Amino acid sequence: MTLITCRNLQKSFGEQSVLKNVNLDIANGERIGLVGVNGAGKSTLANLIYGSMTSDGGTMTRHKRQMKIGYLLQSTSYTVNTFSDILVDGIGLDDDFLALTSHLGLQKVKEWDADRIGGLSGGERTKLAIAHIWASKPDLLILDEPTNHLDFHGVDWLIKELRSFGGTTLTISHDRYFLDQSVQRIIELDDGVSVEYAGNYTFYREEKEKRFRSQLHQHEEQRKYEQKIEEEINRLKNWSDKAHREAGKTGKMADMRGTKEFYRSKAKKMDQQIKSRIKRLEKIEIEGVQRPKEEAQVRFEFEAGGKRGKRIIEASRIGKTYGDRELFQDSSFYVQRGERIGLLGPNGCGKTTLIRLISGKEHPSSGTLWVSPTAKLAYLTQDVTDLDPERSVLELISGSFSLRDDAGKVRTVLANMGIEESLLRKPVKQLSLGERTRVKLADLIMREKDLLILDEPTNHLDLASREQLEDTLSSYNGTLLIVSHDRYFLEKTCDKLLVFENNRIMRVESGFEEYMQKSASRSTTAHDGVTRQPEHDRLEEKMRVENRIAVVLAELGSHLPGGVQYETLDREFKELLERKKRLTNTEGNERELRSHIE
Repeated sequence: MTLITCRNLQKSFGEQSVLKNVNLDIANGERIGLVGVNGAGKSTLANLIYGSMTSDGGTMTRHKRQMKIGYLLQSTSYTVNTFSDILVDGIGLDDDFLALTSHLGLQKVKEWDADRIGGLSGGERTKLAIAHIWASKPDLLILDEPTNHLDFHGVDWLIKELRSFGGTTLTISHDRYFLDQSVQRIIELDDGVSVEYAGNYTFYREEKEKRFRSQLHQHEEQRKYEQKIEEEINRLKNWSDKAHREAGKTGKMADMRGTKEFYRSKAKKMDQQIKSRIKRLEKIEIEGVQRPKEEAQVRFEFEAGGKRGKRIIEASRIGKTYGDRELFQDSSFYVQRGERIGLLGPNGCGKTTLIRLISGKEHPSSGTLWVSPTAKLAYLTQDVTDLDPERSVLELISGSFSLRDDAGKVRTVLANMGIEESLLRKPVKQLSLGERTRVKLADLIMREKDLLILDEPTNHLDLASREQLEDTLSSYNGTLLIVSHDRYFLEKTCDKLLVFENNRIMRVESGFEEYMQKSASRSTTAHDGVTRQPEHDRLEEKMRVENRIAVVLAELGSHLPGGVQYETLDREFKELLERKKRLTNTEGNERELRSHIE
C-alpha cells in the first residue's frame, strides 16, 4: 500500500531554489534512506512530508486517512523545556515510553527532577526523543540524524528496533554503517532533483559510480560524434565558400552561364547539408547525454609540526569523580607521537571528560596526567552551537590571524572544504550545522597543530565530506585522538584504542573492527572441549559482582526487613553471592587443573 506520493515537488527560500523536481513514492513498511550533501534539501523535504512546511509547486498526496507521522529532529532541536514537558509534567509518560527509555539505558527517568533534566547530554536527549516519538506508534517515522550522540550500543539497539518496526521509516543520516544496516532504498537529492537507488548505502555508492562511468562513457562517445559532425561542417563550409566564389565569377566565355549555375546549385546543396548538421548538433545539445556532474570534492589539508620526543601523553593511575559519581579510576596508559587512537566507550563513561583533562580544561581527581609541553594541541568539540552567531565566517576564521596576511589562505581552505565565497560574509546563525562543522575544521586546519583531538568530527558532515576527511586524516603525520560513533570512520582512521570499561581506561593495540570481533567472542574452548570464560573476563566479572554486593549491602541497611524493597534487594544479594561462589570455584578448579598439567 502506498502511503505518500510526491510529484514534481518544488521549494524555494527567497532566490535560492532548494527542491526543483522531487518525485517519490513511499509505501507501507519501506525502509528509505535520504542522502545528499549539506544544504541539498533533505530536512526541507522531511518537513514537507511531515506537514510543517508547504511546497511552492508540485503535489503531495497522502493515501491513508489520519496518517500518524513521527518526526525525530536533530538532537540540537530538543531543548530542556521539551523534556521538562515530558518528564516533569508527565506528558506522554506511559509504560511504552518508560520501557523504551529503559531499553536505551536510561534508568528511572520517571524520578528525574529539573536539575537532572537540565544536565542532559546530547546522547540522552536523542534517546529520550526517540522513545517519546516511538511510543506514539506512528505509521511513518522520519529520523533526522538519529545516531548523532548515540553510542555503539544505542546504535545497535536502534537498528534492531527499526528492523522490527511495523511502520515505514524515512531516515536522514550520514552514518554509513547505520544506513547499511537499516535501509533498503536510497533517495539522493542532487541539485534539487531526486534520484533513486534500490539498495542500502554501500549499494548506492557502487551503483552511483557505475551510473557515472556509464554516462561519462556515453557522453565521451557522443562528443566524438559531435566532433565528427563539426569536421564535416567545416569541410562543407569550405566547399560551399568555394562554390559561392565560382558562382560569383564574371567572364566572356559562352559556357560561363552554365558553370555559374552549376556552382550556385552546388553551393545551395552544401548550405542545406550544413544546416542539417547544425540542427543535428543542436538536437544533441538539447536531448543528448549530458556530461555527468562530478561530486564536489572537499579537501582537508592538515599539517603537523615537527616531532619533538616520542611520548606525547602519559597517564599514571588517573581517576576522575564528580561528587559521588566516579567516571574512571586507577587508569594508566600512554600515547606516542604519530599514533591514531580512538576513544571507545558508552555514553557517559568519560570520553569527553578525558579530552578535557588532556586539553587542560580540567584536572584528574587522582593520579598524574602528563602532556608534553611541546605539544601543539587543537581540540574540535562536538558542539557546533558555541560559535558566535552574529560574526561572519571570515571574521571567525581570521580572528587569530592577520587578515591581510592570511585572508588568501583562509579563502583557499574554505574553498577546499566546499564553503562557497557567498557564505564568507554570512553570520554563523544563517549556516547549516554541517557548514558550521566545516568552519570549525577550517579554523583547526589554519592552526597547523601536531595533536588533533576530534570529538565526534563527522557529526553533521555529509557523506562525501566524511569520506574526504578520512582520506585526509590517513595522510596526516601528527597525533590523533578521536571520539566517534561512526564505525566506518573510526575503523579507517584509528589503529589503536583507549577503551573505557568497568570504570577504567585501557589501551588496546588494535583497531575498532578487530577489537569488536574479539569482544564478540568472549568465550574460548579449552583443550578438554569445555567452553570456558577467559581469565581476565572472569576477573572483571568477579570485580563487578563484588562491587554490586557492596552497593546492595549498603542499600539493605536503609530498608526495614519485610518491606518490598528489602525483599528485592535480599534476593539480589543471594544471587550475587551464588555468582561469586561459582566464579571462585571455577578459578580454583582451573588453578588445580593447571597444576596437574604442569
